[in-house]
Amino acid sequence: AGLERMLSVLQGVDSVWETDEFVELLAAASRLTGVAHGADPRTDVSLRILADHARSTTFLISDGVFPSNEARGYVLRRILRRAVRHAFLLGVDEPVMAGMVDAVVEVMGPDYPELVRDHAYVRDVVAREELRFRETLRTGQNILDQHLARLEAGEALPGEIAFQLHDTYGFPLELTAEIAAERGVAVDTEGFAAAMAAQQERAKAARRVATGADEGPWAELLDEFGETDFIGRDEVSGTGRVLWVGEAGVVLDRTPFYAESGGQVGDTGVIRTDTGEVRVVDTRYAAPGLHLHVVEPIEGSIEVGQLAVATIDAERRAAIRRNHTATHILHWALREVLGDHVKQQGSYVGPDRLRFDFSHFEALTPDQIEAVEDLANREILDNAPVRHFETTMERARELGAIAFFGDKYGDIVRVLEAGRHSVELCGGTHVRALGDIGLLHIVSEGSIGSNIRRVEAVTGLESLAVLRRAEGLVARAAEAVGVPPDELVEGIEKRLAEAKAVRAELEQLKRQLAAAQAPRLAAEAVDGVVVARVDELDRDGLRELAVSVRDQPGVRAVVLGAALEGGGVALVSAVTPDSGLDAGELIAEAKKTVGGGGRPAPDLAVAGGRDPERLDEALDQARAAAGLTR
Repeated sequence: AGLERMLSVLQGVDSVWETDEFVELLAAASRLTGVAHGADPRTDVSLRILADHARSTTFLISDGVFPSNEARGYVLRRILRRAVRHAFLLGVDEPVMAGMVDAVVEVMGPDYPELVRDHAYVRDVVAREELRFRETLRTGQNILDQHLARLEAGEALPGEIAFQLHDTYGFPLELTAEIAAERGVAVDTEGFAAAMAAQQERAKAARRVATGADEGPWAELLDEFGETDFIGRDEVSGTGRVLWVGEAGVVLDRTPFYAESGGQVGDTGVIRTDTGEVRVVDTRYAAPGLHLHVVEPIEGSIEVGQLAVATIDAERRAAIRRNHTATHILHWALREVLGDHVKQQGSYVGPDRLRFDFSHFEALTPDQIEAVEDLANREILDNAPVRHFETTMERARELGAIAFFGDKYGDIVRVLEAGRHSVELCGGTHVRALGDIGLLHIVSEGSIGSNIRRVEAVTGLESLAVLRRAEGLVARAAEAVGVPPDELVEGIEKRLAEAKAVRAELEQLKRQLAAAQAPRLAAEAVDGVVVARVDELDRDGLRELAVSVRDQPGVRAVVLGAALEGGGVALVSAVTPDSGLDAGELIAEAKKTVGGGGRPAPDLAVAGGRDPERLDEALDQARAAAGLTR
């Protein structure tokens, strides 16, 4: 029957909306929106959606779900965005969901202490998601309104339009359908699905072209010989039989070469037979389970059926191992510092660096980056052993292994225990002990999408290289400033202060020189109006000179222009109170000519522009505006 329906009976009310919990949440929704519950059936629906969805959103985020475009995160995003849209329908321009979270925590926190614990975090996530979606909502709804207005009676909204809103503007199909339904308009969902399928097929075709997946008899090879036997977890060299040779590469029945997957790049190295040798520049999956060695032109010949010795670049693989295991330690450290909402969203593991994408709602502070680095490196220095083994999915769950929601796993999975804290499913290659990773150093952190952050890091010898480059830059900078490296900051500050003092002195001299020009420029006045080009000054100096010229006897208006040293144009117009002229009007056309603008003012107007080549033309326009002819 449902808990809330049972509660309605126990409390003697006719609806779940009249139970004590929802009465308080609806009151909060009314307070935040300024719309009374019970005044209008249509607004009641929106208020109830706000109350219900705020409760769902609060619990989901507290349980570790994060707004995203996949799996549970997408369900949460849809719930949250539907609530925001109904606040929008109620005419509320200001964010309301953070306030609704407060109400949920106040009502339900005593019985669910985790809500109180996570209150600030949930509030922050909801507030950020609402702000972003309100921008999407305004843009998408305006475009949708335009298309709906063009439809004839009974005509459905074309699926291509719905897909464009989804693909270009991030406007969900469900929201498009809901808005259209409110206007009595259907959405061509089949057309939407067709447009989506076409886009996916274009993407697949592009991937096939990039990987060469359309070439070669992969299905036949798999049917006859089965999947490639990968021996590269324990060996860097091994013997295999050549199954296929073509322009796309070479296929062996067994190989130590790791095929690119799970973010880890493919191995490189050499394949040799009695009659030829070839350099492997990449290793990919030609088809699931079938390793394709992408090769340079063959020296000699390699024939199907020959035995071949396949040897990977062991030094490169060792660097890849370090970086791959480091991503797992980094994941653990990020979750420790930022919270359990952090989930891996993608990665790149190469020999030179690692990249790790994860769910988080704001930029990491320098202190947080430092804390993650410290935690990860302490774990690495502990030098705990790394275990990489196959087990059942059930046993992996018992061990607490982190899996990616939505990914498909078989009954047998590969688990990585990286030290004492990190346990995840992973099929890549890894070090034997954490100390093998060496120093882990984060080199950058930034956003790559809504609620998705990216860190890049280096390990081992690359960390040493980064340190040496940094030391080299410090040494060169110290030499340029003329101080020891340890005194670089103080030396730079001293030089900057000296440069600032020199610039100030130079500007003062320029202004004194400009002031001395005022009488000369005033002497050139025609009918009390001065229009001149003065290129030696910056914008502030030009303004001061214009005021100085205006204040000279016999001058009632002045317009000065300058081509600025750093590029661009400055125009200044100044008039006396009894001139009968408007400073803004004098340069109204001139500022357009030089490609700029500025706020008009009747007594003193300043404008900027981008086109110094048309400055003389602009000054002629100012003369005409003042009633002068050249």
